[in-house]
Amino acid sequence: MDQKAIFAPIFAMFLLTLTVWTYMYARRIPFITKNNFPPEKLQPLEFARLFPPAVSNPSDNLKNLFELPVLFYALGNYLFATSQVDRLYLLMSWIFVGFRILHSLVHCTINRVLLRFYLYLTASLALWYMVLRTGWQFLGSV
Repeated sequence: MDQKAIFAPIFAMFLLTLTVWTYMYARRIPFITKNNFPPEKLQPLEFARLFPPAVSNPSDNLKNLFELPVLFYALGNYLFATSQVDRLYLLMSWIFVGFRILHSLVHCTINRVLLRFYLYLTASLALWYMVLRTGWQFLGSV
C-alpha cells in the first residue's frame, strides 16, 4: 500500500479546520461590527455571555478541532514514518474524518447535542481503535 495515502485524510482534517475557522470569522466579525462592541465587551467572559450560539458555536467547534484531531495527526505521521499504513488504518482514518466533518456541520448549524455526541463518539471510537491497534503492534515488536 502507498504509505502516503494516510495524508489524504490528514489534509482533509486540515481543510475542515480551515473551513470552520473561516466560518467562525464570517459569523463573528459581522456580529461584532453590527453591535459596535467596545473592546471591554470582547473579553472572554463577556464574549461568551453576549454572543448568541450562531456566533459562539463555530468558535467552540474550532477549539474542539484542536483536541482529539491532534492525536490523529501524530498517529498518521507515526504510521507513515514506520511504514504501517494499511487499508484498515486508512478506512478508520476516513471514518474519523467523515464523522468529524458531520460533527462540525451539526455543531456550527443546528447544534443538536445528542446527534453531535453520537457523531463525536463514532469518530472518537475510530481514532481510539487506531491508537490501540498501533500500541498493540508496537508492543509486539519490542
